[in-house]
Amino acid sequence: MTETPAEPFDPSDAAAEAEAEAAAEAAATSEQQVIRMAKRERMLEQGLQAYPVSVPVTTTIPVVRAQYGELVADQRTGDTVGIAGRVVHLRNTGKLCFVSLQSGDGTRIQAMVSLAAVGDESLAAFKDFVDLGDHLFVSGEVISSRRGELSVMVAEWQIASKALLPLPNLHSELSEETRMRSRYLDLIVRDEARVMVRTRAAAVASMRKTFADREFIEVETPMLQTMHGGAAARPFSTWSNAFDTELYLRIAPELFLKRAVVGGIDRVFEINRNFRNEGADSTHSPEFAMLEAYEAYGDYNTMAELTQTLIQNAALAVAGSHVVTWADGTEYDLGGQWQRISMYESLSEASGIPITPATSLDELKALAAREGVEVHLPNHGKYVEELWEHFVKGSLDSPTFVMDFPVETSPLTRAHRSIAGVVEKWDLYIRGFELATAYSELVDPVIQRERFIEQAKLGAAGDDEAMRLDEEFLRALEFGMPPSGGLGMGVDRLLMALTGLGIRETILFPLVK
Repeated sequence: MTETPAEPFDPSDAAAEAEAEAAAEAAATSEQQVIRMAKRERMLEQGLQAYPVSVPVTTTIPVVRAQYGELVADQRTGDTVGIAGRVVHLRNTGKLCFVSLQSGDGTRIQAMVSLAAVGDESLAAFKDFVDLGDHLFVSGEVISSRRGELSVMVAEWQIASKALLPLPNLHSELSEETRMRSRYLDLIVRDEARVMVRTRAAAVASMRKTFADREFIEVETPMLQTMHGGAAARPFSTWSNAFDTELYLRIAPELFLKRAVVGGIDRVFEINRNFRNEGADSTHSPEFAMLEAYEAYGDYNTMAELTQTLIQNAALAVAGSHVVTWADGTEYDLGGQWQRISMYESLSEASGIPITPATSLDELKALAAREGVEVHLPNHGKYVEELWEHFVKGSLDSPTFVMDFPVETSPLTRAHRSIAGVVEKWDLYIRGFELATAYSELVDPVIQRERFIEQAKLGAAGDDEAMRLDEEFLRALEFGMPPSGGLGMGVDRLLMALTGLGIRETILFPLVK
């Protein structure tokens, strides 16, 4: 028998099929909404509240689970509770209805609504009005069913909030698009989404405790600024009608936190929102959370020790160990003392060519051309950093401080105390991405002015990320800033290091088109 050849795959067929499925789903949702709206109207006509101001809860589902989790099958307690949760499973079987209620943290409990306990009228109303997704209050005795399921035998029930749209299928995964756009559905459906919220909260609380233990003071600095600065990044701009001037969403709080140090707040930190008008990918978001901290009479070595402690304490708070388990099951060890490598020395070793701050631009250009490395701005520092990323970055597995950067790329950083042509700056790499950076801060206002002028020249040459000359910040420095260490760390990226997830998974409500 001759085999019929398979037809070639046509992407348009798949697109049409997906479009048809989406249309069918939308039609079903619309039909469900009409039905539920009608139920709401009937409830109101019968004097029932679809959205009461409160219901008489006496405890929570997790507390009931913890208190009565050891009941044996078919056991009664004689204890009455009033609990509320979202209906995530519903089964009507004649004279007995079963409903599974879910609390905000995902804990579930079964409620049993029987004809004998609530009567004909109440049971009929339950069957008529209660849908999947509704918030439901039940009051009754805590028991264990014949199958050993912890349950509440309902004596009274009341809808706490009527859901007019149906929940997504709880037995199939939400698409990434749905999870990002409708995070509330993600939180209802996925344990992992709920865990991330609590993981992030625990990590941030841990950092605040670490700072408090070291007598740092938390402050707040402006998000709207007349002059953007503190980082090499392109800003978002807006307009103030009240001040009749252009303003910028901050790209970093650095220059204001340094003003605080000038004013005598010797140990200061801020956990803040920053905004950078740049690309978005698995490690970058236009809006992100950042930790910055400054310590008078510290330096970049002080900041390295602080950063390691902050991250290791966060791991303990989240995982109970310095060894964290990522979403894919991989274990990653954040413990011990982290290695420190020199940018120039590691680049020389990996490339096989001695590269120092004195290496000429022509030599760096030749190496970049040979390796196919593109560098958009022709200065020594940019070439060194791009070549380092090409040769070394991918080989870093364990947590690593990359020390001593070119002066051209670090305009806010003090010159190295013993190595000419570099500055006292490090970047921390974990999981192959940059997690934090720190400086021995440049506090000489004369040199800082010179660095700002060089940045202005780069801006004039087309560098959209170059810093501007900030006269008010320079004036603050002229009143005297003590020698200091400064630290910046992405909070979202910290969560990436702790969980192994991409940046959009770590942000509760990520920006989407």
